[in-house]
Amino acid sequence: MSAALHTIQYEMETHMKRLIAFLASALFAMTAFAANEVAPTPKIGVVIMHGKGGTPTRHVSDLASALETKGYLVANLDMPWSAKREYDASVNVAEAEVEAALATLRSKGASRVFVAGHSQGGLFALYFANKHVVDGIIAMAPGGNVSSPIFQEKLGAAVAEARKMIADGKGNEKARFSDYEGSKGVTPVTTTAALYIDWFDPNGAMNQVTATKNVNPRIPVLFIAPKADHPGLIRIKQEMFNALPANPLTVLYEPDATHVGAPSASIAEIIRWTTDISARQ
Repeated sequence: MSAALHTIQYEMETHMKRLIAFLASALFAMTAFAANEVAPTPKIGVVIMHGKGGTPTRHVSDLASALETKGYLVANLDMPWSAKREYDASVNVAEAEVEAALATLRSKGASRVFVAGHSQGGLFALYFANKHVVDGIIAMAPGGNVSSPIFQEKLGAAVAEARKMIADGKGNEKARFSDYEGSKGVTPVTTTAALYIDWFDPNGAMNQVTATKNVNPRIPVLFIAPKADHPGLIRIKQEMFNALPANPLTVLYEPDATHVGAPSASIAEIIRWTTDISARQ
């Protein structure tokens, strides 16, 4: 064989060895990537509800802004119990408003959705989970139990008057009734008798006992009970948490905060918990 042929053969063998080495390296890299690949993080959507007499721009606004900054899809709602609305819609309509917000978040790409509520919004979030399916509930200092002795003492006369108006065929007439909150006492509220009873019936949606125990057991709950909450809510926090149906992902979180400061003080935990829940499901 001539020297030229030897040279050609050597160069071909060398090229082939380099090609085989390159392909082997590429195959190894692809295998390693596949073994360590992390599934894309699901897009998370959160519906947020303020407390009694509140607004989306007050105690829950920091939470809404922080979640949006982290890439969450957020619907910060003005609910029927806000200062502006004064119970202008029924419980069923309020549920439909939350469902509509969830549908909007899903249409924007949310594959995991949560409902968060503060104070009365927290209790309503638990009630919502009695009948609707979401990936998790965030109940921040939930309160507003109309079946409690203090509510019945403070509002009993207003509830009786609303029932009388309904019996007299005046259920759709507006009148001045009463609302109650531990930190504010009794305050006036103007709505129809029928709507008032819908929200303040001791056996209705805002009954803490039934709303808590009837949460869908498949739905985990982040139950936030601030250490400096209203005394009445501190007394019942463990009772409420224990009444939730067993779920391994349900958590009791106790931030060092007041009642109104609970949403802002819980931002990091809410992000951690919703991210964890979303990755598991």
